[in-house]
Amino acid sequence: MNIVEIQHLKKYFKDGTQVVKALNGIDLRIEKGKYTAIVGASGSGKTTLLNTIAGLYEPTEGTVVVDGLDLSKMDEEQLTVFRRRKIGFVFQGYNLIPELTIKENILFPLGIDDSRPDEAYYSSLVHLLGLNSYLDAFPHMLSGGAQQCTAIARALITKPSIVLADEPTGSFDMKTTQNVAGLLKMTAAAFHQTLVVITHNLELAQLADRVVRLRDGKIV
Repeated sequence: MNIVEIQHLKKYFKDGTQVVKALNGIDLRIEKGKYTAIVGASGSGKTTLLNTIAGLYEPTEGTVVVDGLDLSKMDEEQLTVFRRRKIGFVFQGYNLIPELTIKENILFPLGIDDSRPDEAYYSSLVHLLGLNSYLDAFPHMLSGGAQQCTAIARALITKPSIVLADEPTGSFDMKTTQNVAGLLKMTAAAFHQTLVVITHNLELAQLADRVVRLRDGKIV
């Protein structure tokens, strides 16, 4: 079963008098429960593709269907709810809230949707990511790797249909990269999540079930 169905996707941006063809005819299916890595040089369209799957960019042409939902048929309010309930985001910069504890950061997405945590699921997630002893700490007290693990837990806490990670290990040394990459794959497998990772890191890509290569806005 495919969680993402993309057909004839094009996304153009205007840069002054020039038109930048960030995505120029993408056909892509992403299988449910699999880990897909999207690789390519800077400017190849990786982040634009990720943002289009997330409903942050409206296609210039083509269709994007995520978990059976055609994003082109949604208004902005519906897209906001879609992202909140269907998408888990992991960013290179963590995007943790400094005034909140690690536990509060993890549970924050549930509070936005006025939802209660599944305590057993939360406990399993925290244990798997090795965060038990940090729950009352604040982000600045943790290493970069532990902060990224917090971001992974936050992305997974709502049990999203798909987790999107944009260069999640971009600023780490090799050892931390390997640890975080392994945890991303392990948590996705343990909780039956679909994982899509944008990366230029070949080690991270090699862990994936499938690697999609972009060049000049096209799959090669």
